[in-house]
Amino acid sequence: MQEISKFFQRDRFAAHNDITLVEVRPGYARTEMEISEKHLNGVNITHGGAIFTLADFAFAVASNSHGTVAVGINASISFLQASRRGRITATAREIHRNAKMATYQVEVKNHKDELLAIFTGTVFRKDYPLSEVTD
Repeated sequence: MQEISKFFQRDRFAAHNDITLVEVRPGYARTEMEISEKHLNGVNITHGGAIFTLADFAFAVASNSHGTVAVGINASISFLQASRRGRITATAREIHRNAKMATYQVEVKNHKDELLAIFTGTVFRKDYPLSEVTD
């Protein structure tokens, strides 16, 4: 899992959004984001795009955690409650996987462990390892 963590440290968009990878194991990932002023929308709540980005990163890490390249082909999110400040966490879990496709569910929660959003994503699993991905 060290190799997977190192690979995803290169994710420039996650870094730009202050997202950190907290934990990864096969079919599972947990990511965090500290909500700051730049993550708020016009009505002073966390922008939906920020929440989606956090969930999408957890999804990406979990789906690639088996060491084989997996690319998203579908994703959806349901926002259940607003957030403003503080740390939010996305936890991705594999719910189905076969040789070519896999599906993941991601829960996004606030620092009080309240559910903010539910994200579901499906990936197409390529037939080559992450180690073959170059810059």
